[in-house]
Amino acid sequence: MADYLVIVESPAKAKTIAKYLGKRYTVKASMGHVRDLPKSQLGVDVEHGFHPRYITIRGKGDVIKSLRDASKKAKRVFLAADPDREGEAIAWHLANVLDLDVHDDCRVVFHEITKDAVKDAFSRPRALDMDLINAQQTRRILDRLVGYRLSPLLWRKVKKGLSAGRVQSVAVRLVVDREREIRAFEPEEYWSVDAEFKLPEGKLTARFHGYNDEKTPLPNREAVDELLARVQPGAYRVERVKRSERKRNPSPPFTTSSLQQEAARKLGYRAFKTMAVAQQLYEGLDVGEGTVGLITYMRTDSTRISETAQSEARDYIRSHFGEAYAPAAARQYQSKGGAQDAHEAIRPTSVLREPEAIKEHLTKDQYRLYKLIWERFVASQMSQAILDTTTVDLSSNGAWFRATGSVVRFPGFMAVYIEGKDDVQGDDETSKLLPPVEEGQGLPEPRLNPEQHFTQPPARYSEATLVKAMEELGIGRPSTYAPTIDTILKRGYVLLEQKRFVPTELGEIVVDLLVEYFRQLIDVDFTAHLEKELDEVEEGETDWTALLQEFYKTLETDLQVAEHSLEHVKIEDEVSDVQCEKCGRMMVYKHGRYGKFLACPGFPECRNTKAILKEAGANCPKCGRTLLERRGKKKVFYGCSGYPECDYVLWNRPTGQTCPVCQHPMVQKRVKGKDLVVCSNESAHDKDSSGQVAEPEADRERVKSR
Repeated sequence: MADYLVIVESPAKAKTIAKYLGKRYTVKASMGHVRDLPKSQLGVDVEHGFHPRYITIRGKGDVIKSLRDASKKAKRVFLAADPDREGEAIAWHLANVLDLDVHDDCRVVFHEITKDAVKDAFSRPRALDMDLINAQQTRRILDRLVGYRLSPLLWRKVKKGLSAGRVQSVAVRLVVDREREIRAFEPEEYWSVDAEFKLPEGKLTARFHGYNDEKTPLPNREAVDELLARVQPGAYRVERVKRSERKRNPSPPFTTSSLQQEAARKLGYRAFKTMAVAQQLYEGLDVGEGTVGLITYMRTDSTRISETAQSEARDYIRSHFGEAYAPAAARQYQSKGGAQDAHEAIRPTSVLREPEAIKEHLTKDQYRLYKLIWERFVASQMSQAILDTTTVDLSSNGAWFRATGSVVRFPGFMAVYIEGKDDVQGDDETSKLLPPVEEGQGLPEPRLNPEQHFTQPPARYSEATLVKAMEELGIGRPSTYAPTIDTILKRGYVLLEQKRFVPTELGEIVVDLLVEYFRQLIDVDFTAHLEKELDEVEEGETDWTALLQEFYKTLETDLQVAEHSLEHVKIEDEVSDVQCEKCGRMMVYKHGRYGKFLACPGFPECRNTKAILKEAGANCPKCGRTLLERRGKKKVFYGCSGYPECDYVLWNRPTGQTCPVCQHPMVQKRVKGKDLVVCSNESAHDKDSSGQVAEPEADRERVKSR
């Protein structure tokens, strides 16, 4: 038997660590937590210091027996769970079930699973950190008090099976409040007028700016007509040409939040998927050199980078891009206020392990996420980009028009990576180059293009923007974003429609109830303040039982008021115009995990259900029948209404247009961060064509290779 026993959470992590430690160490996995509060009862003694009663998790008996047997034979036991509150709590529970002395130096912590990091950690074991453990216990007890005291009230007063959560309820409120903003929004009309000049060197497009160099809005058609009457054909003159240099800095390396946001924007990954794949990269994969951890720990709010990693990155940048691409001094990034800064940012464990070099050893998802992390880190250590920006102001009879454009003089970090943006459409203006003009130059008569617009309501939350909002408001912590979003979807409080969160009627009812009777619990500022208090518990500055006592006192008072004042809320199902073919009742709309569906109200006597068939606005190119929008387990797709006779399927939303070349449906497709309209029948076009179609009013050439 080996001299030392090391316990981690997962077999993959155990396999990676064992490779570095040698034959004297046995590494086993606990498969996560081994103890928790009981599911069948509160499990917290609120009368005596909120003492939690932990029990062995069902199914973990054999794991614990194996670990006990191994620990009795080992000279020493090391607990090497993840380096955060959750990992500290797992280690503490293991110490209790294995009868280890929590004051012994049995805890080993590392932030990347590499040979040097692991060996260094085992040379410096420490005792368990009770402040970290108490912070985790406090969070667990807070969530248990809310869930087990408030949820039964919702069952009695609203609907059986509902749940309330300290963080999840606030997240639902964000979605509900945004939806109500959208409903209350009243669009306002405004206009733009573009002047298009055909010059020998190319086209110059300038937008109306105002009168006599003062910005002037165009609120209606009358203002546009006044402008058109004022400008004089052939009397346009270049008033001012301003050329300037603009410098653009790289984004910092990833935190948990920014990784989830960027993976959603660029890869289309849900937060839960991003964290699952990141866990695989962290715990270790065999990439041709044995099992190795590819990234540092992925639950962090810090943008800090070790000096060793920075030095390696700077050497790599100099050798692969040139001296000019490495700034004179290593870049340092300031973490956001309130960040715990316990770990480094998320980065590759070695920048020399290039994504393409290990691609064959990774799954598609692993490769794409690793590439994103690698590129972001390398770019974060590179020189700033330098852009030449030109602004041209021109006028006709006092009406000023403005054209702007930028070209990249020195790409710097942009040679590797550019951060994505939320809710932004259109081309990047940095690619727009203006034809050369000089001040005082006369211009030919332009083509004037007036266009009516309306102000748009705020966009619904996407997964990326919801995570961003939760981080900025201080709701939850890096480890909680993904499970919180997953929970509110599973509970039916929100739906994902076209990758945007929409509250259900149930979600709105629950939020309104909580706002009325539990205002503090669902208050954003209060939730953020509670997170700060948990941080203070971790730092040893706040007594955890006093925090729980204060919270519980308010919760119990609110519960008593709600129990006596709240009437039963009946949620009526919306009746459809579809008749149940089995029993003749009119079917009703229900919400399930994958969205709306039709169900017979005669349940349980009649269990008939149907998918909601929605026409997609396009016809099947194989048989001519209508395409229908359908919802699968993972995403929406568009299938022929003649199924199963016709199995034609589209995975991108049809636009209603048909391709002028092959007559197949045109679809909306996101390519490299841009929304394009492309032909669904890519095989009908040569490899150099994207299949994109020009706007209907202009017969422009088909766009060539992307």
